[in-house]
Amino acid sequence: MVTGHIFMAMSLDGFVARKDHTIDWLIKQKTESEEHGFAAFEASNDCIIMGSGSFKTVLGFDSWIYTKPVIVMSGSMVPSDIPEKLQSQVTISDESPTTLMRSLTKKGYARAYVDGGKIVQSFIREGLIASLSITLVPILIGNGLRLFGALKRDIDLSLIHSRSYDSGLVQLQYRVA
Repeated sequence: MVTGHIFMAMSLDGFVARKDHTIDWLIKQKTESEEHGFAAFEASNDCIIMGSGSFKTVLGFDSWIYTKPVIVMSGSMVPSDIPEKLQSQVTISDESPTTLMRSLTKKGYARAYVDGGKIVQSFIREGLIASLSITLVPILIGNGLRLFGALKRDIDLSLIHSRSYDSGLVQLQYRVA
């Protein structure tokens, strides 16, 4: 089956976005001169799976940043919610994480980039994540949307690699044990 992989930035106090899904605290970081591996990570995946909150956030960027097909998991979005210029690249799914991964496997996909707090949490709970690359950002924002939520059991991780950057970012790469 398709394996899920995470590449996310998180404030030091554990948030991936403010409650309104904004990531202004992340965008203001002075990291333009640093290569954090996102391009290589995206290239290693066949598609991107995200929630509607993340999708709406990305739509607010100056340009579309993804080169792979994007699947937006949503029970409320409809195809007309996708801008016309992205309709060949973005689809909507209301399937469960496991059902979606089975569908992607049938399409020949092997790896999926899973993005967005609630979506990441649901994929982790269903045991569909194989690796995590978490970049800690040296800021405390106090509240917002957490990357990790409640779990029914512990999930052991094995550290693959860690790296610190001059900007103060620390990137941690784990394999789900």
